[in-house]
Formats: sequence, C-alpha cells, structure tokens
Amino acid sequence: MSFWICATCAVEHADQVEVCAICADERQYVPADGQHWTTLDELAGTEVTIDEVEPGLYGIRSKPPVGIGQQSMLVTTTAGNLLWDPIGYLDDDAVRRVRELGEVVAIIASHPHMYGVQVEWSHRLGDVPVYVAEADQEWVARPDAVIRTWSGELKPLPGVTVLQPGGHFPGSAVVHWANGADGKGVILSGDTIFANPDRTSVSFMRSYPNRIPLSGAVVDRVARSLDPFEYDRLYNNFGASIPVDAKAVVRRSADRHAAWTRGDYDHLT
Repeated sequence: MSFWICATCAVEHADQVEVCAICADERQYVPADGQHWTTLDELAGTEVTIDEVEPGLYGIRSKPPVGIGQQSMLVTTTAGNLLWDPIGYLDDDAVRRVRELGEVVAIIASHPHMYGVQVEWSHRLGDVPVYVAEADQEWVARPDAVIRTWSGELKPLPGVTVLQPGGHFPGSAVVHWANGADGKGVILSGDTIFANPDRTSVSFMRSYPNRIPLSGAVVDRVARSLDPFEYDRLYNNFGASIPVDAKAVVRRSADRHAAWTRGDYDHLT
C-alpha cells in the first residue's frame, strides 16, 4: 500500500514515523509496547457493517474494531450524502454499499482522532472533498489534494450545517442535521459533546482516555454554540445517543460540569 495506518488510532499516514503524533499527544496514548503500524492489506477480512440508525442516517463500523473503533455516520439527503467521522478501514464491498446509498459529496471528521482513512475513502468514492478544520490541519498525516480547510461554519448540503464549538480540539466540530429526528433536528457530536450511558446527560473532556477535563467556561461556550439550532436528538461517535430533549440535556449537563469545576459540590466529596 502507499500509506500506513496507526494500529492504535487508525489514522492514515503517508509514511511510517517513529511515533504517531496523534497518539503521542496527551489526549490519546501510545501503547505500553510501543508504536505499531498496519495496512489495509493486513486488515483484509475485517467486516464493515452498515446499519440504519434512523431514517436517512446510517452507522458504519469495522468489526472487529480498527483503531479507536468509532462509528461513522452517513447522512443521506436528496442533494447528496455526508460521511462523518470516517472509520480506519474500507474495502471494495464497503465502498460499493456506501455508494448504493447515494453520492457522497463531503467527508468530514469531527476532530483528528476521527480522521481514519479519510483520504482513502475520498479516493475510492471519486475524490470527494475532505474538509479539515483549519485549526487542526497540523494533525493531517497524509496530505492530499482532496483536503480542503475550513473554519467557522460549513454547509456541505441543504439542511446540514457543520460548526466548530472547539473544546476537545480547537477545531472540534459537530453536525446539525435539520431533518433528523422526524424534523426536530439531530446533532452528530463526535466526542465534542459525548452522550453518556444514562442517556440523560453528556460529557465534555479534553481527553477521554486520560481523563483530562475542560474548564467550565469552555464547556459553557461549547453548549452555547448550539443555541441557534433546534435539535431533539444527539448521537456521539460510538453509537450512544440522547434520544429525546437533547438540547435541554446539553444545557443542563454544561451547567453541572461548570458547577463541579467551580467547587459548588466540594462538600459532597
């Protein structure tokens, strides 16, 4: 193959380096036994599953999980589709099945941990533009002509808006899909805003594996960035969701986070 895949995060690299910079960063980790690399050829036989999450939205996973093991989301519209948080593996069959769901017109990762094999997905889908947050472009390890930088707000499709609340990374992004949840609106949050197992709260972290929190002020900024948008449901990048009343859940969770970091509940500790 003409590129390498970090076995830990599944982000594509043009060359083998001593250590994957994304994994060496404090938000991720290098395994105790050191850096490992793999290729699509070595991963051949990995299953790619594509399941309907709700009408117009599909989840794409690798089985067994490759790298971090995120669930990609495919938003389908009459004007084309968006591939969000691309996984770190593909094969001809997976590409064929994605194509059967309509033309992909944009590929976007919520943040560098989710880059996966985004350039390879683009090439296999007809050199689809890969949009990378300008603030995070330094983390791209496989430069290519298909990559385009952006900042602020992006509208890749009618009714689909990508915005950058930041937080986890400076360019961390979320998607607002206006037609989702039967027209009540959906947020695809990556782990900028992470749906918790209780389905009634979300979390905001600089690092999830290393448990590094964000300040209350930053969390408030992230939550407020979504205020102009109506949404009832939220999906993170691992299949978890806030099924109803997500906008209120985000606000309530942000207030709780700020209160704990401010010390309001120190008497409980």
